[in-house]
Amino acid sequence: MDFQLKSDQDLIHLYVAGDESGLIELIKRYQAKIYTSIYLLVKDDALAEDIFQDTFIKVINTLKAGKYNEEGKFLPWVTRIAHNLVIDHFRREKRTPLVSGGDDFDIFEVLGHYDESVEDRMVRDQTYKDLKSLIYMLPPEQKEVLIMRHFGDLSFKEIADITQVSINTALGRMRYALNNLRKMMQNRELSLKN
Repeated sequence: MDFQLKSDQDLIHLYVAGDESGLIELIKRYQAKIYTSIYLLVKDDALAEDIFQDTFIKVINTLKAGKYNEEGKFLPWVTRIAHNLVIDHFRREKRTPLVSGGDDFDIFEVLGHYDESVEDRMVRDQTYKDLKSLIYMLPPEQKEVLIMRHFGDLSFKEIADITQVSINTALGRMRYALNNLRKMMQNRELSLKN
């Protein structure tokens, strides 16, 4: 069965019907975007992995309970769950010390290893590193909108709802973020040439 040709909704139906491979394909399909969107907000590998796992535990519980009804919007839905878990983490961190759970579930073990050349991995890793370093320099509001839009594929309406601002404000933050990134990239190119 070629899972790459199946829609997100088809894969969800497979999983709900008891076929674990439906969920595994969804995780493979969106792992990089979801993990990166979490990591860029928390800036810590271990914490990002924990929140990524918590996100998919919540996804699994929602799917198994038959409460998923976001037809055709799986990635924005999962990204919204991840974003809310990041916010919950920072709220808890302000009130109480972080206590890690003794959960044996590790979503990364489900995924296994993928065929990727060393060169591809090096280029991808360096590109992510360069992009992350520039994104970190953005003001928090701009960084948040950029991550949700480009790494989470959320619409500006969804971003506005999550961040509790108007759509125009979300659009403005994105415009400023992109302008600032463009300027930073130009400055970096100039400094590399000199």
